[in-house]
Amino acid sequence: MARETMTSRERLLKAVRREVPDRVPIDLGGFQTGIHRSAYAALLEHLGWQEEIRILDPVQQLARPSEEVLQRFRVDTRYVCAHGPDSFKGGIVRNERDGRAWLDLKDEFGIVWSMPEDRPLYMDISRHPLAHATIDDIRACPFPRGDDPTRFTGVREQALELRRRTPYAICTGIGGVVYEFCWYLRGLEQWFVDLMENRPLCEVLLDRMADYWVSFYTAFLKEVGDLVDVVMIGDDLAGQSGPLFSPAIYRELVKPRQKRLVQHIRSLTNAAIWYHTCGACRTYIPELIDNGVDILNPVQIGVKGMAPAELKREFGSRIAFWGGGIDSQHVLPFATPAEVREHVRANLAAFKPGGGYVFNNVHNIQDGVPPENIVALFDAAWEFGAYD
Repeated sequence: MARETMTSRERLLKAVRREVPDRVPIDLGGFQTGIHRSAYAALLEHLGWQEEIRILDPVQQLARPSEEVLQRFRVDTRYVCAHGPDSFKGGIVRNERDGRAWLDLKDEFGIVWSMPEDRPLYMDISRHPLAHATIDDIRACPFPRGDDPTRFTGVREQALELRRRTPYAICTGIGGVVYEFCWYLRGLEQWFVDLMENRPLCEVLLDRMADYWVSFYTAFLKEVGDLVDVVMIGDDLAGQSGPLFSPAIYRELVKPRQKRLVQHIRSLTNAAIWYHTCGACRTYIPELIDNGVDILNPVQIGVKGMAPAELKREFGSRIAFWGGGIDSQHVLPFATPAEVREHVRANLAAFKPGGGYVFNNVHNIQDGVPPENIVALFDAAWEFGAYD
């Protein structure tokens, strides 16, 4: 059983600096390290607890774990997030289409996210507002202001409260989505065509997205850059078997904009920079390190080239790993609790030597994962996470 000699913040800072803490830090509750509201409801029932379920992210249908749940699983992280500006009036609207009720959410960029009311698992994009735009349309399109000061009302006060009154490490919500927002706006198929056939359009849209995020982080980190421990950004670059598009295109088009953003963030805060990409992303790990990224998430260990021991051996001296605690596709939903415990033990044995590891599932815990397995997941992280 783990013996604690550090605060949560001390523990996590040691880990992300690739130093050895007292035990492996544990994370739960972020936008890529969270839990689906249905799985959370089942977990509460299993624990015999009653509480109102609050939604953290309507698109992914993630619950916001209560303080009681976070303490039960010895979670070392807490989150501080910006919010929509006062001028943006979001919200979910119920609409009828083709004889079915849909729940629709339009975001600040005009992207519409939808899910069927009778199967409310998560939202997919149903409208790409720049799908038919020309390069001139994209230049003229009125993007939201990343640095709108009303996004950050109360954020510093929240961060100060956590810093002064709790021992936890403070993480930001995820942002910096330079690449993915381009296909959200254009549509995935059209964006892939653009990458091959319309480089000038891609450059304009990527630059506009990078400008948006640079302005956002300039204002956000002015508020909390001295208080947060981890700044979370990300773009999915890979799928199950490898890169989603040519690494040469990444290096020519995407990497310069990502590197600009990472280096800008680094100029504003001493916080570690955490980067999220799903999939078989091994090809991109050296690129992310060169960009200035400190931490890779979610470490999708069940796909090609992502074996924990190999990743640790090749990259562990240059980047920390956050996630990868268990195969979330093939093991966590279907194994017994005893098997979950054994998988966590084996993955910790690979990732934890020398520090540089924060424990979490691979991405969010989804609907249908047995609550017994969720308990086994985090209890095993505690049981096997101690350093000698």
